[in-house]
Amino acid sequence: MEIATLPANIARRTVIDASSCWLWTGGKTRNGYGQAYDPGSKRVWLVHRLAYWLLVGPIPQGLTLDHLCRVRHCVNPSHLEPVTSRVNTLRGVGHSAVNAAKSECVNGHPFDLINTRIRRSGRRDCRICSAERCRQWRVARQALT
Repeated sequence: MEIATLPANIARRTVIDASSCWLWTGGKTRNGYGQAYDPGSKRVWLVHRLAYWLLVGPIPQGLTLDHLCRVRHCVNPSHLEPVTSRVNTLRGVGHSAVNAAKSECVNGHPFDLINTRIRRSGRRDCRICSAERCRQWRVARQALT
């Protein structure tokens, strides 16, 4: 793919860096994604989505674009992969991704099939730690009576 195949108004605001990212130099969202206003449709576009649509094709329904290069203002379609929102989140570095990667609780007990309880919210609980908290609560309650 060539940057020259992008419409002129997008190509002139894009710079290719050494890592082959096509960096958007125009306006950006608060989160750092490139954005541009299209007066024809009277719509603000996320430029990486527009570049993907123009050079690759439509983004499959229900999927979002993951920046494989981790540069949010990169508009190179070869750095973008359509994935589910969950996959995109878990590939990142946010709290959800960090917690999902943990293999043991804060006390060192393993998150495995036997020792893990999954709540409706999706949060994992260590059964050993839960049992210990319940035991301590019962002891404290008996001390009050």
